[in-house]
Amino acid sequence: EHLKRIEPQDKPRDKDNRNFRFSLSRVPIQHRTGIYDTTQSEKTMKYKFTALKTGLLISLLMGCACCNLRRNTVEQIQIIPADTVKSLFSNHESNDTPVEKKMRDQGLVDIAEQDSSIAVRLVYATPYNFMGKRLYHGLTKASMLPETAGMLIDAKNRLKAIRPDLNLLVYDAARPLSVQREMWDMVKGTAMKDFVANPNNGPGMHNFGAAVDLTLMDCTGQPLPMGSCYDFFGDEARITDERQLLDSARITRRELENRLLLRRVMTEAGFTTISEEWWHFNIMPTAEARKILTPID
Repeated sequence: EHLKRIEPQDKPRDKDNRNFRFSLSRVPIQHRTGIYDTTQSEKTMKYKFTALKTGLLISLLMGCACCNLRRNTVEQIQIIPADTVKSLFSNHESNDTPVEKKMRDQGLVDIAEQDSSIAVRLVYATPYNFMGKRLYHGLTKASMLPETAGMLIDAKNRLKAIRPDLNLLVYDAARPLSVQREMWDMVKGTAMKDFVANPNNGPGMHNFGAAVDLTLMDCTGQPLPMGSCYDFFGDEARITDERQLLDSARITRRELENRLLLRRVMTEAGFTTISEEWWHFNIMPTAEARKILTPID
């Protein structure tokens, strides 16, 4: 309805178009398509059509190139600095370092050798921890007592029976006493002291290989939300006041459900919890471990 018939003002270009000429002066701007705007010259329209075809060709070629890149180099999509890649993931195919050999000689096992489907990212083998520096040197494997490994595999199987799309992700396992002392020196006399075992009172459960820190991981390799990050020194890390944390919106219902699922599979496998950390699980009481186990120095 926006087109009108007007009398010719110029000499017609051919006899078929002699009596008609269209005016777009009353056509709303939203109805003008740009490349089909008849108010433009044929030369301008030719250039625009040429640009459109060129753009489509370039987009097609780039799309093919991107598909080919993704198909052939999908393992390179997640980029990790070369100097930390060995620290982030356990490599059970590599030879033991002196520290790892000492742990093996003491009877500890590498969880990746027992069950390679359990993911390992040793946080203290990287600088991305509450200390802000790398604490594990020559230690990239999650070593633990055979009893701990067996219980952990049981927990993983229980998890898979409930949620086949999820997996366990280990953040820490056996920890040398020397590292424990370094961590304690960092937090003693502060509000964070409740979250680190004082080695002066005796070895902690990590120092025996009788404890594991872990979380749940989805099928893309990402940790599930738990209401706080690992090694968070605050009330959100505690498991004693979770209902209050939920009611005050400090954690979400989904985060609480994730915690409960992790605790369910771990406790059903025989692990026990501690009140300060949702991620920490022991295989026996600390007092018992100090009587029958040998710490790692």
